[in-house]
Amino acid sequence: MSGFEIERKFLVRGDDFKQQAESSSHIKQGYILSGGGRTVRVRIRDDRGYLTIKGPSKNGGLSRYEFEKEITLDEAEHLMEMCEPGVVEKRRYLVPFEGHVFEVDEFYGDNDGLVFAEVELSDENEPFEKPLFIGPEVTGDRRFYNSYLRQRPYLLWRATMPEEYRHPRRE
Repeated sequence: MSGFEIERKFLVRGDDFKQQAESSSHIKQGYILSGGGRTVRVRIRDDRGYLTIKGPSKNGGLSRYEFEKEITLDEAEHLMEMCEPGVVEKRRYLVPFEGHVFEVDEFYGDNDGLVFAEVELSDENEPFEKPLFIGPEVTGDRRFYNSYLRQRPYLLWRATMPEEYRHPRRE
């Protein structure tokens, strides 16, 4: 897959999204390169590997070029060893709603307690309905980029979040 991705990102209230999800998967990802708005990411999603290259964000973080290629699990595991320090781990829930699919990411490790949702759009002005669990929009807020979370985990800035969006930490 390659092309421009257009997505909007939102904080999530509560955990009702789990009952609405059609599926979920475990994701572990590392970054071979992250800087200047560009990233080269290695991702292991359940038992499959992916290599993704993303360009700098445009339009206030709403869109960016993305190239993604599936690679073998063995290749992904070897590339993970080459990554910059810090790994992002999360569970992704796919929640269909009114013709769109919301990808809800529940983070673990140093990002435990952070939950946000993304919806991919075909056009920057495409209208869409939001499920009740969707909170304030954080599109373009660098704190919610996975590459940022790798370097500056949620644990360090959790106290700055409104209380209703602080999900309980799993000890």
